[in-house]
Amino acid sequence: MPSYTVTVATGSQWFAGTDDYIYLSLVGSAGCSEKHLLDKPFYNDFERGAVDSYDVTVDEELGEIQLVRIEKRKYWLHDDWYLKYLTLKTPYGDYIEFPCYRWITGEGEIVLRDGRARLARDDQIHILKQHRRKELETRQKQYRWMEWNPGFPLSIDAKCHKDLPRDIQFDSEKGVDFVLNYSKAMENLFINRFMHMFQSSWSDFADFEKIFVKISNTISERVMQRWQEDDMFGYQFLNGCNPVLIRRCTQLPEKLPVTTEMVECSLERELSLEQEVQQGNIFIVDFELLDGIDANKTDPCTLQFLAAPICLLYKNLANKIVPIAIQLKQIPGEENPIFLPSDAKYDWLLAKIWVRSSDFHVHQTITHLLRTHLVSEVFGIALYRQLPAVHPIFKLLVAHVRFTIAINTKAREQLICEYGLFDKANATGGGGHVQMVQRAMQDLTYTSLCFPEAIKARGMDSKEDIPYYFYRDDGLLVWEAIKTFTAEVVGIYYESDQVVQEDQELQDFVKDVYVYGMRGRKASGFPKSLKSREKLSEYLTVVIFTASAQHAAVNFGQLFLGMYPEEHFIEKPVKEAMARFRKNLEVIVSMIAERNKNKKLPYYYLSPDRIPNSVAI
Repeated sequence: MPSYTVTVATGSQWFAGTDDYIYLSLVGSAGCSEKHLLDKPFYNDFERGAVDSYDVTVDEELGEIQLVRIEKRKYWLHDDWYLKYLTLKTPYGDYIEFPCYRWITGEGEIVLRDGRARLARDDQIHILKQHRRKELETRQKQYRWMEWNPGFPLSIDAKCHKDLPRDIQFDSEKGVDFVLNYSKAMENLFINRFMHMFQSSWSDFADFEKIFVKISNTISERVMQRWQEDDMFGYQFLNGCNPVLIRRCTQLPEKLPVTTEMVECSLERELSLEQEVQQGNIFIVDFELLDGIDANKTDPCTLQFLAAPICLLYKNLANKIVPIAIQLKQIPGEENPIFLPSDAKYDWLLAKIWVRSSDFHVHQTITHLLRTHLVSEVFGIALYRQLPAVHPIFKLLVAHVRFTIAINTKAREQLICEYGLFDKANATGGGGHVQMVQRAMQDLTYTSLCFPEAIKARGMDSKEDIPYYFYRDDGLLVWEAIKTFTAEVVGIYYESDQVVQEDQELQDFVKDVYVYGMRGRKASGFPKSLKSREKLSEYLTVVIFTASAQHAAVNFGQLFLGMYPEEHFIEKPVKEAMARFRKNLEVIVSMIAERNKNKKLPYYYLSPDRIPNSVAI
């Protein structure tokens, strides 16, 4: 009788093992086996991190194995199990790999296909077509769209984290990590003391240092020492946590009536302000988005205020960007003066503080929350709804949406909800942050997520004219590395543009993003469909770059870009493409390290060894 060797790998995360009964059935082209209990005498099967092997003898020839069915039945209490992968050695000596990387909960079952990535057109056998269709039908019931707030991108239909499908919930250690990091952040900010400070007047600028007491790294210490200086103020617009607002000023706006006489003490080239504009030496940051946003009124004992500044900056002869004029409101007038470096020291400093405050609100709510977290969640939900696990694009992108839906759900539970942390700690809390997202959605376009085009649209693309814009330099390197990689993967599975056009699952994925994520807004420029391999490669680059590099640049740096610990792909050409991708990223790491070596204020947020694969890793 034919005999198969089955090898089963259990996950290494907390509580991944199980004591439940595990049964296996094999479905082949010539027949289906009976259920076999996978159990070894006097041995604790399926322990956390274990790789167990079993001999399975069947009564008759099964032909080519098409599916493997894994069933879990209760032993004593329900005991969830995380199955990494399963391999099968056939009676003829062949090895078949079945990636899984999923939880089996309750008395459940999972039906697996072998690990070869397949488009729908590649499936000609009825049972495989049926499996593909049922998987998506099940997923579309689990992953439903919901409007959390009018005007927002749609999000997952779950009130809290525990309502999410088990496969996208935080693992136990990730959940603990989230709580610890949240607590650590509160500790670092001395949040209780910090908020108490807001409820009374600050008597001295030294009070700022209390915020940094427990934050200790080269950058924070350097900023703390020099935050009052104009060149540090300008530098932060280039390489700080929100380096996406500054743009070259091509024409002085009427709402900012600055004259040459007002700023001539800042101009170093003996040119008029208009001439400096024409030569490309003037830059602008406009916080118009904040105009009219309601300030936080949740605490009746604390008055909070918002500004909507316009800041004019100048590239001096040392190629440093420095502020030369600040207007705190959008409409000019006697009660809305233009502050200048020639003003009294603390008048000018206070104007810069207001700009920094506004920058914080836009950074947290728009640059970080909307344009990385919420956008990545849209890609993630659409991915699970429209692409089966066997699809090559699912295999490529799943690592880049890992835990994204979970962390966003946690944010809606604890941070941006009514009475959440935003309401307690931010001047835009109490609904202002919601208004901001609703406004910013009008400017959220596909082009603005394409890194090179976004840089060019702001007139910030010239390395010669703006030599110290490391966010741009490093971002372009990472973008090109990702695009080269995605183009290779697309080339492996799509031999022509026509194959892209005829891939209905792919087109449904793209349509879901447009209809539900972008709310069907034509002005967003998000494609409703993809017509070519080149456009598919670009689209995938947007998804990966947004979730990894862009988030790292505006939030934090860890690791993992280019690392795919879950081996969803088994094909050699893709693994080789991944290896080349990693080598390209290693070159970028070396280049950035060399540049940073002698810098007092290094920029490393976009070094690939500090970029996480997704917004939540």
